[in-house]
Amino acid sequence: MNEGRAGVEPLARPSYLQSMTDLAQTSESLRSPSGYDLTPPNAEERARLEADLNPEEKRVLLSHGTEAPFCGTLLGEKRAGVFCCRECGLPLFKSGTKFESGTGWPSFTQPVDEAHVHAIRDTSYGMIRIETQCARCGSHQGHVFPDGPPPTGNRYCINSVALSFVAEGEALPDPLNRGDGIA
Repeated sequence: MNEGRAGVEPLARPSYLQSMTDLAQTSESLRSPSGYDLTPPNAEERARLEADLNPEEKRVLLSHGTEAPFCGTLLGEKRAGVFCCRECGLPLFKSGTKFESGTGWPSFTQPVDEAHVHAIRDTSYGMIRIETQCARCGSHQGHVFPDGPPPTGNRYCINSVALSFVAEGEALPDPLNRGDGIA
C-alpha cells in the first residue's frame, strides 16, 4: 500500500544510488567536498535506519510524502546549528541559510554542500518540480524552487519530519558510525 502522495509509488532508488550502493559493498568510500562520507548504507544498515523511523517519518522519507504545512516541529527553530537528514544523519542545511518563506515548511537558500542533496525531476500532480533527496541515503526531503531570496534565489522547501536539528557545538547524529563530527 502506498502511503505517500496519490499516484506516486514508494521511493524507488535511482540508478545512481544503486551503483553507489554497490560501491558501499566494497572498502571504498565517497567523500563530499566538505569531507563527509557519502557512501550509501548497505542493505543491513538501511534496514536498521528504516526500522528506527516512526510511521510519519517513513511516509515522508521513504514514500515521498509531505507533512501538513505550519505544523512541523522545526518550522520555528532559530538556534545556530545544522539540520541533518533524519534517516542517515548527513548534514544538509545550516541554520544561517534558513529563512521565513511563509509557506509553512522550513525553507533554506542552499545546502551545507551541494553534493549532500540530489535534485530529481518530479512530475507528480501534473506539475514539474525538483524533488530534493539526501545524497547518502536517498530519502525524500522536499522540493527546491527558484523563488528564494539572495544570494542563491533558491527556496529549499523541506519537511520538518525529514530533518533532525543539531545545535552548534553538539555532536552530529552518526547512525552509520561514519565519524562525521560536530555541528
